[in-house]
Amino acid sequence: NGGKLVAVRDHGGAPGTVIEARSLFFNVPARRKFLRTENTEFAHVEQQLRLHAIANPQVAFTLTHNGELVLHLPATRDMLERIRGLVGDELASRLLKVEETTVHGVTVSGYIGGPGMSRSNRQMQTTYLNGRPIESASISYGLREGYHTALMKGQYPVTFLFIQMDAQAFDVNVHPAKKEVRFHDGNSVRDAISRSVSHTLENAAKLPTGHAPARAVPAIPAAARVPLVPDSRQEQFAMPVAASSAPLRNIAPSPASTSQSQPAVSHRVADVLERIAAGRSTPAIQPQAPEAATPQETQEEEETQAPAKAQPAEPPEYRIIGVLQKLYVLMEGKEGLVLMDQHAAHERVNFEKFRRAIESGGVPCQRLLLPVTLQTTPRDADLLKQNLPSLNRLGIEIEPFGPNIFKVETLPAFLKTDDPAAWLDQVIEELSSLSTKSSSLRLSEDAIATIACRASVKSNDVLSIPEMQALLKDLFACEMPYCCPHGRPTLVQISTSELERKFGRRAPG
Repeated sequence: NGGKLVAVRDHGGAPGTVIEARSLFFNVPARRKFLRTENTEFAHVEQQLRLHAIANPQVAFTLTHNGELVLHLPATRDMLERIRGLVGDELASRLLKVEETTVHGVTVSGYIGGPGMSRSNRQMQTTYLNGRPIESASISYGLREGYHTALMKGQYPVTFLFIQMDAQAFDVNVHPAKKEVRFHDGNSVRDAISRSVSHTLENAAKLPTGHAPARAVPAIPAAARVPLVPDSRQEQFAMPVAASSAPLRNIAPSPASTSQSQPAVSHRVADVLERIAAGRSTPAIQPQAPEAATPQETQEEEETQAPAKAQPAEPPEYRIIGVLQKLYVLMEGKEGLVLMDQHAAHERVNFEKFRRAIESGGVPCQRLLLPVTLQTTPRDADLLKQNLPSLNRLGIEIEPFGPNIFKVETLPAFLKTDDPAAWLDQVIEELSSLSTKSSSLRLSEDAIATIACRASVKSNDVLSIPEMQALLKDLFACEMPYCCPHGRPTLVQISTSELERKFGRRAPG
C-alpha cells in the first residue's frame, strides 16, 4: 500500500481471475506530473502488450481504452497467426520463416522480412531472448550483416526473431527496464544471427509484391515448356540495341561483328574482374578477339568455380510483354503481372560475378606513388595483423612499419578516392564490426557494388528480346535474385487477384 508491503499470503485464483491496478501515482504526484500526453502513454502501453503477445501466442490478450476495444487476440499455437493478428495479413504473408538452427550454443528461429522489405526505423525489428523482448548492439550487427546487400542503407529489417541460449551467457542487469542485455560472447550471437538470416534469404522463393503475396512457381517439365515469347511476336519486339547498352552474357555476336578486325584485350576493371572470375590469368601481350562463351562453356566454368553448390533452379516461365519507360520489363506469369528493373537485375548479376572474382583469386591492385603510413591504436594494430591475408586478397598490400604503425603500398585498382588514409580508416572501422575472418571479404563489396552499377545497363538502354531472356536467366542463377546490391527489388509481382480487385471484378477481402 503506497509502496509498503502490507501482507503476503496465498490466494486461490481460478482461471479468468481479473487483477486490477489503479491510482498508480497517488503518492508520487511529481512523477505523474512528468508523464507525456494520454495518447503517448497509451502508445507505450500498446507497444508493451504487442511485444508480450508475440512472445506468448498461447495466451489470449484483450486491450480496451476508454471503453473501446483496441485489440483482441485469441490464443493460438501458430506464431504466424499471432503475428498476422497484430500486423495484418498482407505483411505477414510476405514474411520468411527462419528454421530453428543452433550455432555456438545459440538457437535462432522466427520470421523475417524478405528482400526489399524494410522500414525507416526499428519499430518492426523485434527480438526475444529466452522469451524476453530485448535490444542489443550485437543483434543489430548480426541482422545488418545477415541482410547485407538485401537491405538499403538507412533502412531496418522487419524481424520477429527468437533466441534461446544459456542464461549464464548474458547479463540482463544493464538497463533499469531490462531492455538491453550484454552477452559474454557477442561475436557468437552475431554470427549465429547472421548465418540464420543469410541462409533464409538465400533460400527465399517469394517475389517482392506490390500488393498481394506471391507464391513459388512450380517447376514445369522440359517437354511441356513453351518459349518465353512466341515466334509470331518476335518481330514485334525486335528492338535495336543502343550503342551505349552493355552486352549481356550468353548473347552470341552477329556474323558482321565477328568478321571485323580483332580488338585488343580490354583492361577495364570490370573485364579484368570477369577474367579472374572465369579462372583466367592476366591478359596476353598479343591482342586477340574475345570469344563469346556458349551456354555449355559457361556452365562448365560455373561448375569449376563452385563445385560444392547445387545447380541453379530454372527460372519461372514468364512471357515478355514489353518494356515500360525503357527500364521496366513487363512479363506475364502464372501468378499475374511481373515487372523487372533491367538495371537492378543486371547490377545483381554483375555484382555476384565480381564478388566471385574476389573469392577465387583476389582483385587487381594499383601501386601508390607514395606509400601511406597509418598510426593506429594497439587494438586496431592487432586487428590489422589478424586480417593481413584477407586484406591482401582485397588488393590492399599492408605491412607493419613500427610499433602500431603500418605501411600501405597498394590499393584496389577499382577504388577511386582522393584520400586513401581516410578510406583505410573506414576499412579498420568495418573490420572491428565483423564477427568472423571470412566476413572480411565483404569489406570491398561496397566498392564492388559501385563497379557493378557502372557496368550495368541503364534505364534508357534498349535491350532485345534475347538479351532480356538471358538477363532473366542469369538473374535467377544468382544467390539472391530478388534485390540489387543496394537492397532495391529487381522483380515486383502484382497478382491477378489484385488486378481483378482494382478493376472491380472481385470484391475486396
